[in-house]
Amino acid sequence: MNLARLVSLGIALSCASLAYADETETLAAPYDPVQHWEIDYETGVIWRFSGDATPLGYTILPQILTVKSPLVGTVRPFFGGDLVIRNRFSLLGEPISMGPEHHFIGTSASGIMEWWDKRRTRSLFFAAGGGIGWLDSKGHEIKGAQGEDFNLNWLAYTGVRILTKKRLSGSVGAYFQHISNHGMNSVNPGVNAVGPMASVGWHF
Repeated sequence: MNLARLVSLGIALSCASLAYADETETLAAPYDPVQHWEIDYETGVIWRFSGDATPLGYTILPQILTVKSPLVGTVRPFFGGDLVIRNRFSLLGEPISMGPEHHFIGTSASGIMEWWDKRRTRSLFFAAGGGIGWLDSKGHEIKGAQGEDFNLNWLAYTGVRILTKKRLSGSVGAYFQHISNHGMNSVNPGVNAVGPMASVGWHF
């Protein structure tokens, strides 16, 4: 093999390598938020609604700091996208703007199920779980108010999330919360409340 053929072969191999590299970059998987930890700041307003809880009117302003884990288990294809399960841990700071008490402070944990499109730009989510917390109970002074400072909480939360940038997302949804002392005190009306929530999240 003469020198000209060796040079031609080297050039051909180099071009093939560059073409393969370009194709690999083109086919590279998009940024996948479900593979990362996420921290969210969530805010909203929820109102007491009728049920077997207190008849008093309550307006609560949840301010929630949430950390979400990467996916737990495997990705499951569903309806043109993917279903994933993650863990959700929250710190709750909730001023009570209308009601006998003034604040609720607590923690909660839950699983969260998310449906993501294949491009990982949009998701639908549903979370349900519970936790513990404290409020400045007034039930022994005001009929219908809460009878114990220490309380349990349950939540259900659903909504839609949009990935606006590579690591930044925003969501809107509906949030339900129940607070009661679960019979630890003879005064236990509880509060059922529901309303809109919005959040901004950062993936890391």
